[in-house]
Amino acid sequence: MFEVTIVGGGVMGAATACFLARDHGATVTVVEREPSYARASSSLSLSSIRQQFSQPVNIALSRWSLGFLRRVADELAVADERPAIGLVEPGYLYLATEAGAPTLRELHACQRAEGVDVVLLAPAELAARFPWLAVDDLALGSLGLSGEGWFDGPALHRAFRRKAQACGARFVTAEATGFDTAGERVTAVRCADGSRIEGDAVVITAGAWSAPLGRALGVELPVHAKKRDVFVLETPAALPGCPLVIDPSGFWFRTEGALILAGGPPRSEDADELPLDAIDHGLFDALLWPTLAARVPALEALRLRSAWAGYYEMNAFDHNGLAGRLPGYANAFTACGFSGHGMQQAPAVGWAMARLIAGQDAPLIDALAPQRLRDGKPLLEANVI
Repeated sequence: MFEVTIVGGGVMGAATACFLARDHGATVTVVEREPSYARASSSLSLSSIRQQFSQPVNIALSRWSLGFLRRVADELAVADERPAIGLVEPGYLYLATEAGAPTLRELHACQRAEGVDVVLLAPAELAARFPWLAVDDLALGSLGLSGEGWFDGPALHRAFRRKAQACGARFVTAEATGFDTAGERVTAVRCADGSRIEGDAVVITAGAWSAPLGRALGVELPVHAKKRDVFVLETPAALPGCPLVIDPSGFWFRTEGALILAGGPPRSEDADELPLDAIDHGLFDALLWPTLAARVPALEALRLRSAWAGYYEMNAFDHNGLAGRLPGYANAFTACGFSGHGMQQAPAVGWAMARLIAGQDAPLIDALAPQRLRDGKPLLEANVI
């Protein structure tokens, strides 16, 4: 039996803990400084899943995760409790003007080569399928016909934690501040309260706050917090069959029951680590609302009900996750920097990380190994929302 300490109890850490304890019999301790998870990306994520990526590794990870989410009630059942995460699959719809159409076609070719169930639609086809959509300025749309949608991310996070605990993992409240090392091995995690947690392996899954922990081991993880605002809208309009729509402007919207959720890129690139309660209502008034009304005329009559913000754990190196062994160490690992698609890929990454830590092969995440940072070989993901 081997002992693993995971620093960070969000969905990535909880998934890794679950698979280590459930599938490999590891003794797992998860160190989490904020057990309420109030600021965690896992609690504030839009919790969507797609396969329309530019890199095959991201397509493969989301496809694996989708299969897991479809059977999550069986996978994460504890006694008679079977988790429900409300998975729905209305698809993603990327829209492009004439300027963006070539890129959409290139992405489509990559996705079809990987077996993604996606179709390109001309403006007339878009109007026929979604009559509420204004298409006069569009040249093309890319619609996921299956395997894309959204779910209850916090419910998935809770289910992973509960299953991990049922399999023997323990979650402790503490703030990891450093590590004890001996050569290429990490021997213990040091905490702010003076305690030490020894083990055979350590995993950094602290999301947007992973960089200081990597730095404590002499590894620069180019991961930082990037705030994204989400606006909750009320409207009398009905949008039958509405997928998650990504406008050429970069703004997006989707339905949530009778409500609309919408958002887009921040007005300033200085949105790193801004307080989560600093909602940019000017973004909604000046840009988002006019864009929504132009794309869906029925949304001109809408009302802002509420808003929230969460952090992307943005990997500035190539907008792709870092998952695998830390360079220079035999028993230190990380899974962080997923740049907005961590929630949807957590099941696949957690499963593969558990295999890697247990000494087994994990080809699903080979392309995401942190060694690429030192090698200077970015794996650029072009399709980041």
